Amino acid sequence: MAKMKGVQLFRDEVGNVAQLHGIGVLCVGSTWYAYGERKNEGRLFQGVACYSTNDFVHWRAHGDALAMDAGKGFLGAGRVVERPRVLCCPSSGRYVMYLHVEGGDDYSFAHIGFALSDSPTGPFELFETVQFHGNESRDIGVFQDDDGTGYLLSEDRQHGTHVYRLSPDYLSIVEDVVCLKGTDYWAGYESPVMLKSNGLYYWFGSELTGWDCNDNRYATASDLHGPWSRWRPFAPLGTRTFDSQCDAIVPIDSRCDAGGGVDDKTESSDMQRFLYIGDRWSPDDLGGSPLVTLPIEIGDGHARLQWHDEWDNGL
Repeated sequence: MAKMKGVQLFRDEVGNVAQLHGIGVLCVGSTWYAYGERKNEGRLFQGVACYSTNDFVHWRAHGDALAMDAGKGFLGAGRVVERPRVLCCPSSGRYVMYLHVEGGDDYSFAHIGFALSDSPTGPFELFETVQFHGNESRDIGVFQDDDGTGYLLSEDRQHGTHVYRLSPDYLSIVEDVVCLKGTDYWAGYESPVMLKSNGLYYWFGSELTGWDCNDNRYATASDLHGPWSRWRPFAPLGTRTFDSQCDAIVPIDSRCDAGGGVDDKTESSDMQRFLYIGDRWSPDDLGGSPLVTLPIEIGDGHARLQWHDEWDNGL
């Protein structure tokens, strides 16, 4: 079993801080690949780093999956490129990376970037940036359904947060499935995360509070088109999601009552345990910003995140 802390810095095999800010996670076989924003030199684009792990404790560095462009393109210095997310397309076997891409550093371009590779470690090549039907796109997330259909979640400040259905090759958007704002909240949710458990969709997100944290929320539905439930917190109110912003929720093939160092029991055997990973942004040291890594219990339409100083993830 792999022992984790409630908040920590992931480090690679030689002890360097893993640059996994705005982390996206992809499982390939028994290996997880993680992608993150390099933040060693501040908030502007420095490349998308790639690491792999089998237990979320020991990490191997693979360099940049998406490198910075020495020219003046969207991947050049002075740009904003955030939230790397990768899916493997079932029909082609190729890997597609999705990004929040800005033309400069003022967040006015607000496009979705598509990059492509034959390997999960890259190199990825950016080939297009889009705004579907002219909608702005900032924070993004991805989701692959049981039938292999791919979806892209995209926060659009004007309308809310969209769930877009991808084409069979994952290289374009073909449908705006649903667009939601929060319950009693003026906007959609950024840093969107989606998963499916026992036939029910769970959608997680964070309110718009900049580098500061808030009580993140989730909603559920049996169909992506809706109806969706009210948005509600999954961590104790006032903890600001234990001072974090949700980034990834990863199934770790362990039930909440199967030991693994998590003693809190749920009332239903249908609750399953996932790994929650959230950014705890440190604006004055973005490259050294730690991650909150906690077990989250999900099932029966409920999600519950509780604090543990240390816990075994069962891997």
